[in-house]
Amino acid sequence: MATSKSKAVSKTKKTTDSVKVVKSKKTESIKYLPGEEEIRERAKEIYFERIARGEHGTPESDWLKAEQLLKDKKK
Repeated sequence: MATSKSKAVSKTKKTTDSVKVVKSKKTESIKYLPGEEEIRERAKEIYFERIARGEHGTPESDWLKAEQLLKDKKK
């Protein structure tokens, strides 16, 4: 028998020994995770913008910035 509560789902199950096993699981919101290709394209844009401004940086920092910008954009 399953009972739904505000933020938790409880499941009760009878075993052959008449022992009840209760498992609960909190629901979580689904977060947007951008795909690798989407991050790659945004990182390239960040790279070209950075180079045009004459700023120093690394491909890794461009990637991380792109990833964060895409995550924040979808909130």
